[in-house]
Amino acid sequence: MTQHVLYDDGEIVCDETGLLIKRYYPWGSKRVLYSSIKSVRRLPIKIRRWRIWGTGDFRHWWNLDPNRTKREVALEIDTGNWIRPTITPDDVDAVERTLKERSTRRAP
Repeated sequence: MTQHVLYDDGEIVCDETGLLIKRYYPWGSKRVLYSSIKSVRRLPIKIRRWRIWGTGDFRHWWNLDPNRTKREVALEIDTGNWIRPTITPDDVDAVERTLKERSTRRAP
C-alpha cells in the first residue's frame, strides 16, 4: 500500500504517517513517525552552515545536504532522544507546518 505524499523535495518526504529523511545515514534513510515527534523548532543556520552531513555537537544529526551553505534555517526535530534529527528542506514553512499539524493529532 502506498502512502499519499504531502511534501517531497527529493531529500525530505512527508507522507500520511511520517517523515522520511533521505541520506540521513551513510547507508540510507531515516523514518520518523509523526506520533514520535515531541516538538519541532526552527534553528538559524550560522556556524552550522558548513555542516554538510553528520554532527558537530553530538546533539544534532544533519542529513546530507550539499545546498545547506545557501540556506538560512533548519528544523530540529525532538523525538525524546538525545540525538535530534536536523533537516534543511527546500520549503521550511511547508514541512514545519506539516510536522506540527501531524504530530499533534492523536488517535481517538
